[in-house]
Amino acid sequence: MARKAPLKLLTKEADDRHLSEKHVTLRNDLVAASHGLKTLAEQRVVKSCAAKLDSVRLDQGRYKVTLSAAEYAETFGLDSDTAYDQLKTVSKTLMDRVIRREEETRRGLKVYVDHWVTGITYHEGEAWVELRFSHEATPYLVALRGNHTTYLLKQAAGLRSIYSWRLLEMLMQFKDTGWRQMDVPDFIKAMDAKESHAKDFGQLRRWVIDPAVRELTEKDGWLIDWHPIKAGRKVTALRFTFERDPQGRLL
Repeated sequence: MARKAPLKLLTKEADDRHLSEKHVTLRNDLVAASHGLKTLAEQRVVKSCAAKLDSVRLDQGRYKVTLSAAEYAETFGLDSDTAYDQLKTVSKTLMDRVIRREEETRRGLKVYVDHWVTGITYHEGEAWVELRFSHEATPYLVALRGNHTTYLLKQAAGLRSIYSWRLLEMLMQFKDTGWRQMDVPDFIKAMDAKESHAKDFGQLRRWVIDPAVRELTEKDGWLIDWHPIKAGRKVTALRFTFERDPQGRLL
């Protein structure tokens, strides 16, 4: 195996805040959409780069964001080898990941499928990855003046489940009301739950809902209660009530 170069922080952006102190901002219809990200590493890389978008400029009509292995490792509490490996792996898979958003119209269901990125550069010697966000993805992430959800990246930095992260985004969208109700099919799509979990509510509860609620409670200071809503014997919807734990850590 080739020897890996020492980690170093890149300083391309004028914003000198630590990456974990930056905000991830998503248009609300993106929060409810399928993100198509298959691993926690893909989620970390995409949302880290999204958090840096407010400090980069258009380059030949594209938003290009560079993420170094050093800042990635520091933000998510990883050792250097793991950070290197995750960035390299994500650089090989992310081109295939798409956002899938559905919209009901008078003439039936309308489905939007958009790639997150149009290009990726991975510099093995200097240990950084550059994402070039697609024209279709950037309106979900940039120059949002309303109808959006925002949270600090550090709220998700300690999470070890992609489901916990997605649930965090769903709760943050409705943080002012303190409750959210979703039909089960919509919840499954937004969580990108595995097919085996989607077919069996018991599996969905065991592998998706309960672990995500537990991790957000333990690591990001939430008080969350949820219950299934049934039509007859079938669970058709989920209702979450939530608030920040007044005794929890302050962000």
